[in-house]
Amino acid sequence: MRTTATSRSSAPPGLPVRPLPASGRQPRRPQRSRPALDWRIRFCALALIWGCSFLFIKLGTDGFPPLYVSFGRMFFGAAVLVATLAVKRERLPRSARTWGHLAVAAFLLNALPFSLFAYAELRIPSTLAGICNATTPLWGMVLSLVALSEDRPTRRRFAGLAIGFAGVLTVLGAWQGFSGQDAAGTVMALVASASYAVGWIYVRRTLADSGDSNLSKSGAQLLLGTLQLAVVAPLVAPVPASFPAVPVLAVFALGALGTGLAFLMQYGLVAEVGPTTATMTTYLIPVVATVAGVVVLGEQLSWNTPVGAVIVLAGAALTQSKAGGRAREK
Repeated sequence: MRTTATSRSSAPPGLPVRPLPASGRQPRRPQRSRPALDWRIRFCALALIWGCSFLFIKLGTDGFPPLYVSFGRMFFGAAVLVATLAVKRERLPRSARTWGHLAVAAFLLNALPFSLFAYAELRIPSTLAGICNATTPLWGMVLSLVALSEDRPTRRRFAGLAIGFAGVLTVLGAWQGFSGQDAAGTVMALVASASYAVGWIYVRRTLADSGDSNLSKSGAQLLLGTLQLAVVAPLVAPVPASFPAVPVLAVFALGALGTGLAFLMQYGLVAEVGPTTATMTTYLIPVVATVAGVVVLGEQLSWNTPVGAVIVLAGAALTQSKAGGRAREK
């Protein structure tokens, strides 16, 4: 099946989206009333929510072990989506096969990367974690060369890959021997970003034609991810005995806003303005993460961090371009 921009990158990190039909055309939808808020306001709000997620992770790990931060994130995110399903009177998927694939997707797109980012932020600044998150399109291109034969590489996209990883080396200060950066924390954040790319390839191969709505699949996926961490977290760390206010609020915001509400906002933007415009939030997330880390947490920022971030984003943009430089949005 030919893939499209929607199936590749239009959903928030960790949540599946249904691809367009093989014809590449959007099916006709019944006309809906115009949203109360202009799409530009919702676009900025979405970038702000996702960019602040790395701040919320840092605040959450001040009070709870990383696995419990990830568990809370998925619990509150799932609660928002399940409540929305109930309001819209939609059902969770019924096929056992779909649930099986969603369990794998929940691990690759939620449980593993959420936990790795939480562990990483015990060692690295939230600003660096946000920039590492922006490398997902770069990993996606590398993996697509192996796993998705129909996703043909171009010289432009190869150039984007090289530029993007040059940006990573700039962020890390490679010319000075990566001094000042925690190698283990940085690797965990990069592996988390790569896990998103692996998960998206898996979703595209296994869940594209399940027949279930995005909301139904995403709600089930977060429920499964919550269950996975509910089993694993107590085996790794003791159950928290206290619940400090700031970490609790941070985890709630991370889940209810950054994982639950953000999905609903993104889905609405894709439907209204198309996937290409909607996914431009990707390029604002590290900017917001950097500002939040510096202003709220007082994290130090050397010149190579923002410069490297710009290079990473430029490379990521090139890897998403089509042959001839034209992006499809139908």
